[in-house]
Amino acid sequence: MKKAIVIFLSMTMLLSAGACSNNKEISESTSTEIMQIAEPIQLVNKMTETERARVNKHTLTLLDEPADIDDIEHKVSIEFATNTIEFDEKEIDEMRVKLENRRDEITDDEYEQAIEEINEIAESGKKSYTYAAYALIDGVLYSGSFWEPESDDYGMSFTIYNDEMNEVETVTFNTFEEYLDWAAKRYKKEGFYSDDMIKSKIRQIQMVRDALKSGDYETLPEGSIDLNDPLLFTDPYADPFADYRNTWEYDRTAVEAIKDSIDEISIYDEELNTEFLVHVTLPSNYDKDKTYPVFFLTDGVWRFGNHTELRKVMEDGEADDVILVSLGYNYKIDGTNAYYRFTHLIQERNKLLDFITDNLMPYLGENYSIDYANSSLYGHSNGGVFAHNALFHSDLYENQPFGNYIIGSPAFWGLYDEEFDLDPDGCQSDYGYFDRNDTLDKNVFLCGGSLEDPDYADSYNGHDTTLEGLAKLNDRLESHNANVTYKLYESHHYQFIPEMLIEFLKETYPKL
Repeated sequence: MKKAIVIFLSMTMLLSAGACSNNKEISESTSTEIMQIAEPIQLVNKMTETERARVNKHTLTLLDEPADIDDIEHKVSIEFATNTIEFDEKEIDEMRVKLENRRDEITDDEYEQAIEEINEIAESGKKSYTYAAYALIDGVLYSGSFWEPESDDYGMSFTIYNDEMNEVETVTFNTFEEYLDWAAKRYKKEGFYSDDMIKSKIRQIQMVRDALKSGDYETLPEGSIDLNDPLLFTDPYADPFADYRNTWEYDRTAVEAIKDSIDEISIYDEELNTEFLVHVTLPSNYDKDKTYPVFFLTDGVWRFGNHTELRKVMEDGEADDVILVSLGYNYKIDGTNAYYRFTHLIQERNKLLDFITDNLMPYLGENYSIDYANSSLYGHSNGGVFAHNALFHSDLYENQPFGNYIIGSPAFWGLYDEEFDLDPDGCQSDYGYFDRNDTLDKNVFLCGGSLEDPDYADSYNGHDTTLEGLAKLNDRLESHNANVTYKLYESHHYQFIPEMLIEFLKETYPKL
């Protein structure tokens, strides 16, 4: 797509131009050949019905004290599986003998029901039964065992692997309380969990058992829980009752002063099976009838803290008004955890790009009047790899939510992790963008810290350092005559970020 030449003229200038010209042909030539007024960019929202149903725009809750667990309504979802067991005549006879031995312990109705079940098994030679296979509590995978409701009457046995004896053993409990006591001691003995985490594990067991007993749960179709989903099965410390608000870095006093101008949006993405949290900070004199660029920041757990500083720059008249947006995780996920950042910003970067391009930014455009052509996307470190990926795949999308890209200290060397197929070669060739296009119609700002290469010296493994990768990217962009700015700050890996963001805001969105 060729970059449009945009010339903004006031009504006064248009009128004066008409008054000074008596040449109709020149006037028409000017309007048709010189003045090419770009049409505002419109985005198409491609959210699914499920995603639409789960989005929730509300006031800021980051400052709230975590609610008491007992005051929160939790959702239990259970996936059932079916198992079929075949029986021979000897086993069926043993079942009849065991039933008769317990005849005095059960009611007539229970006895008749058991006889009927044994006769059905004898007729077919097999029995199929359904059992709880997996469960989610508030979307977090449940890792405990299932205490079926009927076990309250007869007790239950579990087969476990005994690490000390290096063998499988069966443990039997007569009551649910016995099982809980054993489970707590076992978690303690494993040594992986804090006392608070053990309490959470026990609480999860109780919650799933109560849900099974009361029937108050959502039934998931068999096979709906993906056993290969890394976000469900890799983190052994996932806690549905966790609240990670205390990991967010921000000036509480500064945020409290502008909290009425901040919207908080919970938004779910089916492709990533993740609920994100978006913070939108509006300018002090926000006018819903006026159009504003968006300054979009990844790593919201840290970058939301920059909203107050950037907004003050606008309030002081040092930059024009923009809408500040940061993308983070809901408070049940630790956004500082390197695992989650690597998963989304690196491993699943294309899915994250789909989400931002086709879901989030169009949704924001439905709630705020956005100047997409002048909006900016920022990412740093793993986020810098993501921003690079977003820039050089932008031509493949119908939606064009950003005109400017900040690629900060990109950790390109992380793409060489042999455990994953992360396409480092595609990255080095900018994903074939210039094979598909003659020019790059985006503005690019490359930045890093001049002192940062030693920060990750153990991670390069013979590949380009952070600054070497950044310099080579700059050379490639310059060779294609791209509109690129390259700057190094006297800093290590991340200390320059606040200064850089303010500088970018002032220079990209000057006060007119």
